Amino acid sequence: MNDFFRDKKVLVTGHTGFKGTWLCEILKCFGANVAGYALEPATTPALFNLTGMGEEMTSYIGDIRDLEHLKEVFRKEKPEIVIHMAAQPIVRESYQNPVDTYAINVMGTVNVLECVRLTDSVKSVVNVTTDKVYRNNEWEKGYVETDVLDGYDPYSNSKSCSELVTHSYKQAFLNGQQIAVSTCRAGNVIGGGDFAKDRIVPDCVRAAQKGEQIIVRNPHSVRPYQHVLEPLFAYLMVARAQYENPALGDAYNVGPDDNNCITTGELTELFCRIWNKQCPKEGQMLGWVNRSDGGPHEANFLKLNCTKLKESFKWSPKWSVEHTLEKVIEFELLRLCSGEKVKASELESCMRKQIREYRNA
Repeated sequence: MNDFFRDKKVLVTGHTGFKGTWLCEILKCFGANVAGYALEPATTPALFNLTGMGEEMTSYIGDIRDLEHLKEVFRKEKPEIVIHMAAQPIVRESYQNPVDTYAINVMGTVNVLECVRLTDSVKSVVNVTTDKVYRNNEWEKGYVETDVLDGYDPYSNSKSCSELVTHSYKQAFLNGQQIAVSTCRAGNVIGGGDFAKDRIVPDCVRAAQKGEQIIVRNPHSVRPYQHVLEPLFAYLMVARAQYENPALGDAYNVGPDDNNCITTGELTELFCRIWNKQCPKEGQMLGWVNRSDGGPHEANFLKLNCTKLKESFKWSPKWSVEHTLEKVIEFELLRLCSGEKVKASELESCMRKQIREYRNA
């Protein structure tokens, strides 16, 4: 990875997001020439701002729906590798704003791939979608890449559409241009520095910070939880492999093994146990309550079969869900215990420490 990515020109869409910031940190560790295109961070605080990432890379602030601006960035940067992560990523938000969700997740993908089609320097593209692209049949078995793409809610369905758009561009244009393209369908990603609303781990951290009970809407829902470094390293692995061998361009699931697919209630209980051990407060133990708010439909059971990724690249997930939560809490305690005095260099140092630990696992 170091040898391959050193001095490579990599363009990351969605770089101001939680996952995007972690990905750019990894690429910096590899010595890549990183540029990003995204809106301003969607949350306050935001990991991108807390780490000062925008000062350490080439950062373009723009809307993925703005094709002309995006073309300008591609013309200027001439990327060799494109990792497309810009998205509207929240299920509940997609119910409130379905038109924007489709415009961002579908036409945003069209715009990125159109820029790729027009840019001779690009050799490898990874479009990051989601485990929710599949028609959910509430199966206990994991979904495989050939299962039907038919997400239920506007977010999931827009990502199913993004998969189809990618497949069309690949067949109609990019294969003939010798540009390798893959889609990666990742499970539920957690890690330090996520401040999104309506996500269980950020909700846990916010409740712990306020000394309140954690409210869990769907404690019996099974999800493939994994540390953010798991899929990010997989995306880079795929980007590198298909750059060298375009035949490897395909669709790949990225998720944990079955023993780390747990219910949201189990995840929350584990979070509370680790938090109470690492940050004990006299007379105050972090806990949670089951309180449905009558929100919109969400899948109850969702797992991925990652055999294809494992067999194609000799890949396997490294961190258990318990170790993952330990790493999340390690980061969040550094941030919270330092308060407003926490330095960007301290948070970046923690991220780099975790990246080194992951690579050495």
